[in-house]
Amino acid sequence: MKTIKLLLGLLMIGTLMSSCYTEVIIEDEFIEESAFNTDRVLQSYDVWYVDINATRGNGEVPFLQRAFTISFVNGTMYANNNIVGIGKTGNGLGIDVGYYSTLNGIVEIDHDVDGLWSLDVFAVNGNTIELRDPRSNTSYFLNGYQANNLDYDFIFYDNINYFLQEYEAWEKVYTSEEGAINDFDDENYLQFLPSFFRSSVDAPGTRVSNLQWDFEGDYQVYDIENDETLKTLTLAYDFMGNDYFELYVINDSTIELYHPDSGTVYEFRGRGYIEYLKSGKSTVDKKRQKTSNPVMKVQRSRK
Repeated sequence: MKTIKLLLGLLMIGTLMSSCYTEVIIEDEFIEESAFNTDRVLQSYDVWYVDINATRGNGEVPFLQRAFTISFVNGTMYANNNIVGIGKTGNGLGIDVGYYSTLNGIVEIDHDVDGLWSLDVFAVNGNTIELRDPRSNTSYFLNGYQANNLDYDFIFYDNINYFLQEYEAWEKVYTSEEGAINDFDDENYLQFLPSFFRSSVDAPGTRVSNLQWDFEGDYQVYDIENDETLKTLTLAYDFMGNDYFELYVINDSTIELYHPDSGTVYEFRGRGYIEYLKSGKSTVDKKRQKTSNPVMKVQRSRK
């Protein structure tokens, strides 16, 4: 279906669903000509989830490529660039990342890191907008939610790969007494990078900057059929075998890995949290990519 710039239906539906606005009836032509109504569409939802897999085009808008959600509030733009703390940081809106102003069907954004951008605003349906960069002909699709109705847990688990990458290292802090002895018992640190993992047998308490990475290889996170909060993880070591775990999230800084082959439970705590945008290094390093975890048909073995 062809999208229509600032479709009246989006304005009215968004208006009716937001506690901040009352019903407004405006002609299509007035919306086309009004910067005020462009702003009202952007503010009709508290949070816009960036559906990165729906992106079209070969270009890139860095701050949209980086963000899980964005929000437009009275001239200030907010973003959740981290999975850690999502739903809590900034009362769910994330952090202040810049300023915006509107023209007729256009939003101009002055981003703290990425500078000035002018994006066309289109409405796709009652809760979806398209932000298009005319220079690269690249479009991002955003789904609107009110903050109290957004399932932040879904966003967290749907993007758990990025959660694993938001710490410089994961330190083993617990190993269960139950379970058969296995090689993974000796590994005390894990590091997840976008395309591979590394592990270390260095002693607990070692500074992250001093870690010596002893092993590396590919890793894969799997979704589990009919179980949204269970993930599984495989570590495919170079020149060694594979390890398979059930992956559980305890909190924003602690994960549990259950090793079914040995019956051992491990807990790892994140060290060196990377807050995107607040760190000069990480702002350029982190980009979301189109991904889809493979689905595994298993049942929880950890009770």
